[in-house]
Amino acid sequence: MRTHARRWMATGGAAAIAAGLTTGGLVTSGLTTGDQDVTGGDRGGSSRTAKNVVLIVGDGLSIAAREAIRLSTVGKDGETAMDSLRYAGWTHTDSLDPDEAVTDSAAAASAFATGVRTYNGAVSVDVDGNPVRTLLEHAKSLRKSTGVVTTAQVTDATPAAFGAHVPDRGDQTEIARQLIEESRPDVILGGGEDWWYPAGDEGAYPDDPADPRPEVSRSDQGNLVERAQASGYAYVTTADELAATRAPRILGLFANEEMFEQAPEGQGDEYAPVVPLVDMTRKALDVLSRDRQGFFLMVEEEGVDEMSHANNAGLTLEAGQALDETVAVVHAFAKRHPGTLVVVVGDHETGGLAIENVDADDESGDPASTSAEVLQSLEDGPFPVAGTDLQFTVDWTTSGHTGGATPLTAEGPSAERLARSQPNTDVFVVLRDAMGGRR
Repeated sequence: MRTHARRWMATGGAAAIAAGLTTGGLVTSGLTTGDQDVTGGDRGGSSRTAKNVVLIVGDGLSIAAREAIRLSTVGKDGETAMDSLRYAGWTHTDSLDPDEAVTDSAAAASAFATGVRTYNGAVSVDVDGNPVRTLLEHAKSLRKSTGVVTTAQVTDATPAAFGAHVPDRGDQTEIARQLIEESRPDVILGGGEDWWYPAGDEGAYPDDPADPRPEVSRSDQGNLVERAQASGYAYVTTADELAATRAPRILGLFANEEMFEQAPEGQGDEYAPVVPLVDMTRKALDVLSRDRQGFFLMVEEEGVDEMSHANNAGLTLEAGQALDETVAVVHAFAKRHPGTLVVVVGDHETGGLAIENVDADDESGDPASTSAEVLQSLEDGPFPVAGTDLQFTVDWTTSGHTGGATPLTAEGPSAERLARSQPNTDVFVVLRDAMGGRR
């Protein structure tokens, strides 16, 4: 009976979830991180083993961002695909950085990927720089197919944490090499072509040195696309090529860097991926589901984070809607394929996003200022509440990350174990155990 907490609310969310956990009779004692065993009582009767696992990361996706996406998409009485998943909980996002209290994406993704907390900027290495085994590598050891899909560079922090081990997230060419020569996901789809081609070789997407974040080929390890092709990857660069290929192993790069332009409103901002996240994910599911042993897939929407960094609420909502459309496709796949565990989670909060009433007297910035930083942080909107005559605005407190916990929803084998307050490392524990049939 689906009586567990299924809907996050702008206020009272913790109480609602606590009530759902009590109703479900969830036992949470004994949960640990890393490679230790997990023990506990009755978990709700779900199947022990997950044949397939899909981890969907909304980079920068806070509870407020999820609520803003819900209000603008389906309104007060509606339910997003993210919120329709059966179980709800939240994750603490603290890293083990010695100098900063708030995590970055690399440390947060490494916690999901390895079950080990590390310093900011680290990609699946511990605080001493030692590589730590990832969920993708665990899946490989179980003879499952694997994939990473993102609207960021495929070598950016979140996808990198599942398929590479480097002390510095900035070493994206080395991350690319490890993806195709060491971890070898069967499907790699996203942006970041610049890190695969050496200087002077533009690849499919022309260099643009005039971009505020110069987009130029910069591989220091030669032509990694050619090396990927030589090792068995089909290389695609357009939506048509991706749709047409029947290859069992695909590398798709669809932008120089991210698959969008992150900027404040009216300053070059754009969310228009060459291949939408939902289409990349559909292709990944199609390819990976051919494996009788099952698969592990990590899907990331980076636009929520980057647009929040730019305090661009309109495109934050647009990226969030693209994420939710993707969740709907994955959820439908899971319903057709019993034994599929689906988890949707934010890695950290970005921007200090707040949902507010429309109030001309409640502007926290200075509309008369000409400073880009001041103008960037003004309230955005108003945005319509779907299905009503109401509107809301979005206000910001920072252009960086904050330390708030992030919401998690899940459905499938062992999903009930995530319906709690937990460190982000517990996501690794539950997914690893679900793939291996462990409790």
